[in-house]
Amino acid sequence: MLGRFTVRPADDGSDRFGVWDGAVNGWRAIGIGDETEAHRIASDLDVQYDAHGPRPADAVRRVEPAQPVQRAQWQDGELDVWIRDNGQWLGRVRDENGRVTWIPGTELRPAGNAESG
Repeated sequence: MLGRFTVRPADDGSDRFGVWDGAVNGWRAIGIGDETEAHRIASDLDVQYDAHGPRPADAVRRVEPAQPVQRAQWQDGELDVWIRDNGQWLGRVRDENGRVTWIPGTELRPAGNAESG
């Protein structure tokens, strides 16, 4: 269940954000002042957990250091982790503004100046 964790506006009337856990229908983090930071927290939780609990270790591949990549639409970003979800490898890619997106591996390629490893 990729996307188990979603960013929502805080329910206390403030301008803050929280991370909602859809598997348990409850807040996982609250009081986050920056929406981009809330999305980072949500994606970190998606790396750690699937719909059933902790994600198996063989379903996560960290990329150290993060590597420049391009999406099929050829937008630049940085890949820092792979997860296997529903039989498909997905890469977590951060854009230049720090926003994260989960992208199927078939839609990624190394950026022109990336070193192969």
